[in-house]
Amino acid sequence: MVPVLLVLLLALLLFGAGFALKALWWIAVIVLAVWLLGFVVRPAESGGRRGRWYRW
Repeated sequence: MVPVLLVLLLALLLFGAGFALKALWWIAVIVLAVWLLGFVVRPAESGGRRGRWYRW
């Protein structure tokens, strides 16, 4: 009985880790797309130059 529980626990952990890693990959792709979009859609400054789209 104990080996079956250990195998089920291991399968649950691996499934959870795989799902979390896949979700993190999607979040990373979305953040990269927003970051790249920021270079394209920058507002113009008063001098006519392209300004920074972030505040820091």
